[in-house]
Amino acid sequence: MRVARRGVRKLVLLTHVTSSVGWSGAVLAFVPLAAAAVGATGGDLARGAYLAADLLVRFVIVPLALAAVLTGVLSSLVSTWGLVRHYWVIAKLVLTVAATVVLLMQIEPIGAAAVRAGAPGGPLPEAAGLSMLVHAIGGLVVLLAVTALAVYKPRGTTRFATGSAARR
Repeated sequence: MRVARRGVRKLVLLTHVTSSVGWSGAVLAFVPLAAAAVGATGGDLARGAYLAADLLVRFVIVPLALAAVLTGVLSSLVSTWGLVRHYWVIAKLVLTVAATVVLLMQIEPIGAAAVRAGAPGGPLPEAAGLSMLVHAIGGLVVLLAVTALAVYKPRGTTRFATGSAARR
């Protein structure tokens, strides 16, 4: 039974790390698309950037973000770290959920910008590109902070910590 539980913990952790790293990488790939949407003087490059950014957000970034949140919660529940035993776990959860909520709020504006950019002869949604770039850079900063918390695991336990888990 202990081996099975350990295997489940490892599988959940693997899934969490994979989705989290994938999320960070996908946001990193999104940054040059947003930069191209802002800085392109030619219409075709900007139009392509908006369309590619929309696809990347909808089919890669959002699923990875949701997977990271869900597997992070699950991982904390099946590990000795717990969900509310350590402040760093709570901070990771709050930052990850906040980043995911902001991301979900950006789906519609990015989609609308892609539709406008895809219309032949229509004006480019330049303000949307700047918003995409600012949000992507902000998201990267948050994801780096979450990663740092996971690696360094700052000390500090909540009142819910007991026994050996509190000494970590």
